Amino acid sequence: MGRVEGKVALVTGAARGQGRSHAVKLASEGADIIAVDICRDIETIGYAMARPEDLEETERLVEKTGRRIVAVQADVRDIAALRDAVKRGVDELGHLDVVVAQAGIAGMKGEPQWQAWTDVIDTNLIGVINTVHAALPYLDTGASIIATGSTAALMDVAKVDQPGKDPGGIAYMVAKRGLSMYMHELATHIAARNIRANVIHPTNCNTDMLRSEPMYRSFRPDLEKPTLQDAQPAFHVQQAMPVPWIEPEDTSNMVLFLASDESRYVTGMQMRVDAGGYLKWYDYHI
Repeated sequence: MGRVEGKVALVTGAARGQGRSHAVKLASEGADIIAVDICRDIETIGYAMARPEDLEETERLVEKTGRRIVAVQADVRDIAALRDAVKRGVDELGHLDVVVAQAGIAGMKGEPQWQAWTDVIDTNLIGVINTVHAALPYLDTGASIIATGSTAALMDVAKVDQPGKDPGGIAYMVAKRGLSMYMHELATHIAARNIRANVIHPTNCNTDMLRSEPMYRSFRPDLEKPTLQDAQPAFHVQQAMPVPWIEPEDTSNMVLFLASDESRYVTGMQMRVDAGGYLKWYDYHI
């Protein structure tokens, strides 16, 4: 028996990167999957988003495990589209037990600047809330809600050197902090229904988002056109352990734990998969 045998999991941002990794990991441990992804570019985001063929590849990989999948192209900013996607998945797969709100974008250096702010907040914060709200009517005792935060939400950046310079970049941190607070309150009040809610905070993760020109420029602002080779040494600054990034599967392992009954009394947690990044920012406290 797999660790999530017989469960059905909704995963957003499932076409590639961490979302695909989560979907395939959960399927390999016995879950059927409702996979959602926008599968098109957002104009303010300076790197290519997933394509329909990426979602098709996720579908193929899940089916290869022997599990069922309902794959839907939908934008997490669109609550009506999400509700339709969840209903379609539940109608076909029978129920819903796990929610993985993974979909997210990085808007640093995005133009127009305030549209980049809006797109990041709407995707990374409102998109998580939309995902949870679309799923809530179907969740019952023992269900697990998991949202992807970021170590960016945990960093002490109270003083901003140049306010207003990069709204899309700052919006990433603001959105991840906001979803963390939302999930804390959700966990508090949904516990009475025996439903759990937790946040996972990855550090740099080896995905298309990290391997992008806007991210390189964020880590190497001293260079006009930095490459991966230029930026990679700077990626180490985020972690206490001597690594530039984690892999998607490292986060997926935590997703699997939180989705499984092994974590049946774990709720309201801000779980870090950060290679010790938090340790660089804060002294010990309970």
